[in-house]
Amino acid sequence: MKRIVLLGGGHAHVHVLQALAREPIPGAELLLVTPFARQMYSGMVPGLVAGHYAVEQCAIPLTPLAQAAGVPLRETQAVALDAGSRRLHLADGSEIGYDLLSLDTGSVMDRDRIPGAREHGLFVRPIEHFVRLLDPLLALARERVLDVVVVGGGAAGVELAMALQHRLSGQGDERARVALVTGGPPPLFGYPQTVIERGLKALAARRITVFQDSCARIEAGAMHLGSGARLACDAPVIATGGDAPPYLQGSGLQLDERGFVLTGATLQSVSHPEVLAAGDVATRADAPHPRSGVYAVRAGPPLAANLRALATGGTPQPHVPQPRTLNLLSCGGRFAIASWGGWSTQGRWVWWWKDRIDRAFVARYAPSGPAQPPGDAG
Repeated sequence: MKRIVLLGGGHAHVHVLQALAREPIPGAELLLVTPFARQMYSGMVPGLVAGHYAVEQCAIPLTPLAQAAGVPLRETQAVALDAGSRRLHLADGSEIGYDLLSLDTGSVMDRDRIPGAREHGLFVRPIEHFVRLLDPLLALARERVLDVVVVGGGAAGVELAMALQHRLSGQGDERARVALVTGGPPPLFGYPQTVIERGLKALAARRITVFQDSCARIEAGAMHLGSGARLACDAPVIATGGDAPPYLQGSGLQLDERGFVLTGATLQSVSHPEVLAAGDVATRADAPHPRSGVYAVRAGPPLAANLRALATGGTPQPHVPQPRTLNLLSCGGRFAIASWGGWSTQGRWVWWWKDRIDRAFVARYAPSGPAQPPGDAG
């Protein structure tokens, strides 16, 4: 009997569990290892911060999915991996072996990259921890006007800055002054120029101050920038790019220069074919833009099919990512920006489109039917 370990409860593994519930793999013993018993859907987190959703509307419970698939769930995380001996060392002190290992753990955030961030910063990952910090932040904003600084000029940082501005001051009663520190480039750097321009206009319209500068260090009540400027800061929100999880270091797997698992077209490790990886933890060695972890949802079906093939003596098939993808950026209130390749548009109707897509995704895996129609939580 082959032992298959699913490490992580990411979007791709959510699909794998649903596929296993429909059709189990004969002669296989499976185990899901994840630190949280639910998967927060990252696409809805800005809407949660803005007040459009309750936490439960953004979460996919993993326990019922695992039970339906007949897969035991162990609520812990990996601390080390020995790919040579096919052994995982877990945070609960246990050690497990595997015949096939599937990785969908996502990336992590280095809490020591910015001095003072570990002590004072609100990190957006893991998302489960971040959402637990929202209520204390909102409570503090009811007591006094806050200076909130979001660090990170990518989509996550831009969306969260506008979400926080909407939640804290969007109804006319200013409870916060929000700023965005991009790290140097303009916000949304890497997106088409039309999207960057739309994003800048949206930030300006919401009175969010943009600093194209780096965050040098954080202290209680202040943030120091690379230029030497000092910003008043009660709540530093760290939304910078993710780092490779530490358990991969010394694993024996071939990694890229940033420490992520190098995979081929079949999502198998290029050095250890019994290990598959999808999402932010993986880098496609054959792709022109390999850091495509945001497409973990699309990797779910090929990952499920290739795990089945490898477990039953079949031939895994290549996964061909879409050359272009639809990107939808929420702007705090019910307004969003859409882009497809070089084309872009914006408006309230784009937000409703995004809302419909996001709710449909979560409802696909929810144990109790579809999510509620659009509307503010509470």
